[in-house]
Amino acid sequence: MEMAVMAGVDFSKLPEGCISNVLSLTSPPEVCRFAMVSQVFFSAAASDTVWERFIPSDIDEILLRAVDHIECSSKRELYFRLCDPILINDGEMSFFLEKSSGKKCYMLSARQLSITWADTPHYWRWISVDNTRFEEVAELLDVCWLEIHGWLDSRQLSQHTKYAAYLVFNLAEASRGLDHPAQETSVKLGAHVSSHITRLKTPLETEYSAYGYDWMENELSDHSDSDDYEDQMAQITELQSNTDVVSREDGWMEVELGEFDTECGDDGEVEMNFMEIKGGHWKRGLIVQGIEIRPRK
Repeated sequence: MEMAVMAGVDFSKLPEGCISNVLSLTSPPEVCRFAMVSQVFFSAAASDTVWERFIPSDIDEILLRAVDHIECSSKRELYFRLCDPILINDGEMSFFLEKSSGKKCYMLSARQLSITWADTPHYWRWISVDNTRFEEVAELLDVCWLEIHGWLDSRQLSQHTKYAAYLVFNLAEASRGLDHPAQETSVKLGAHVSSHITRLKTPLETEYSAYGYDWMENELSDHSDSDDYEDQMAQITELQSNTDVVSREDGWMEVELGEFDTECGDDGEVEMNFMEIKGGHWKRGLIVQGIEIRPRK
């Protein structure tokens, strides 16, 4: 049925511009659903009036910083183009929109971060890999002092939004020293501080890496009659779950550094930190793509 009748009102008789104005007060997912109601709604849902409301007001300034020229025939096309990351700031940052809300998101590349000793070839090296947004990522060769910091002006973010920052990384096959001691993370904005204790690898993963995946099972089966067997199994279960690392769809991993709220957009600079500097333990094999800032789910 072509006519869209709701609560006794035939909306198909309303001017298309009126429908577009109403749809612009909803959300991108809702606009897409309304577009399926009728031909009138489908046409109204494609209007620039609708999608301009979901695009950041400073998008022209952001696009001036883009590495590649972005050209779209409509605001709707531009919106969905920006839902995929674009490189800005000479390729050292990426920008994208959260598809469900249009909120602004950024990733700071490893080159944009302050990494202690990153320019010392004995400790870190810069490499190119296929599945990354940036030309280079940083690979940890050997350090006993791991310290990574990033900053972003909160005015670049969407207002009145709860954000979280994530370290985006991978681990080399021969990685070590990233299970213990645990790493400290924090995000600071004004007087607000959000901090966590995390591990990029669990101790159990380290045992697997060193001895093979059958080692732990064989080790326990040899002592299955001991009184503390159940305690050992409980400890292993805890170790397996003792990580906040999440696998991403792009083949990388991420761990949350902390969260913060933007108010009016003039809250100051967001400071993001990841470090392990107390243990004096040597570590290697961390591959850093960058820090991503996006709305918290």
